[in-house]
Amino acid sequence: MPTLSIFFGIIIRMWHDDHPPPHIHVEYQGFEALVDIANGRVKSGDLPRKVASIVQEWCLVHQQELQNNWLRAQQFEPLERIQGADRD
Repeated sequence: MPTLSIFFGIIIRMWHDDHPPPHIHVEYQGFEALVDIANGRVKSGDLPRKVASIVQEWCLVHQQELQNNWLRAQQFEPLERIQGADRD
């Protein structure tokens, strides 16, 4: 599964040809969640409250890049890295 971004120990990934609606897979210290790209909210799984808040804000800032990657993933095209919330 391609990694889109890593920041503050949070790993953001996206699968190729994944099921709708558009979402990302988030991992943080043993926690895992699916997060909706449209609103940055956890759809399933669990994240610590602070991490969920950071991921939600990051999703909203990078929503267009995430949507573009979702479209690429549906076509099995290479995905582009996205700058992390820590600006790395």
